[in-house]
Amino acid sequence: MATDQVVLVTGASSGIGRACVDAFLAQGARVIAAARRTERLQELQAQQDGDVLPLVLDVRDRAQVNEVLGSLPDEWSPIDVLVNNAGLARGKTPLHKDDPDDWDQMLDTNVRGLLNVSGAVLPGMVERGAGHVINIGSNAGREVYPGGTVYCATKAAVERITRGMRMDLLGSGVKISEVDPGMVETEFSVVRFHGDEAAAGAVYQGVTPLQAADIANVVTWIANQPPHVVIADVLVYPLDQAGSGKLARRT
Repeated sequence: MATDQVVLVTGASSGIGRACVDAFLAQGARVIAAARRTERLQELQAQQDGDVLPLVLDVRDRAQVNEVLGSLPDEWSPIDVLVNNAGLARGKTPLHKDDPDDWDQMLDTNVRGLLNVSGAVLPGMVERGAGHVINIGSNAGREVYPGGTVYCATKAAVERITRGMRMDLLGSGVKISEVDPGMVETEFSVVRFHGDEAAAGAVYQGVTPLQAADIANVVTWIANQPPHVVIADVLVYPLDQAGSGKLARRT
């Protein structure tokens, strides 16, 4: 990766997003780390040098996204690589028992948020005839499991949006890719279970899950392909997984 490239990572304050920030920095890129949690971003900036621009951003707020990304300092624009990572799951109950507020959070972040940021960044990439958008999906976008109806639907939407973007941008010089992780041990399950650490811990019991850095390695590998090569999509599982709920738990 060229050392003068600028990478924007959403959901950069933890998990896969934070790991992507670290991985791109290690390769010499400059990274715009976007997230909602100001304290986490300040910690990130304190741990890095001037190659990180922390950006307080709520991807769900289209007006804010357009304003903030439309007024980046000259040295942080244009954006060469966009990693649409911001996303979450909330709840794991049957649809008729769900909290509708959880639906809204997932739809607004996982789908509308991805669209908002892409809509703000893509015009510049198309104008320059170069750029790369890497969307973080999920194996949940390829199959459905009990208690995951809405989350799976949002990640299926990411897959459809990614394919559509690739068709819409054919011939523009802009690359579109997707990475679908399986089980990754991050704050994901804690968020899903509304802070219930015991429930979150049970998700990974008896399994060696992927780590955020594993996915970041895949993301940077995709970003570092030659100009004529597009890695369209990648499904990444830990050894102990063969699908949603298909796990080899070791006692």
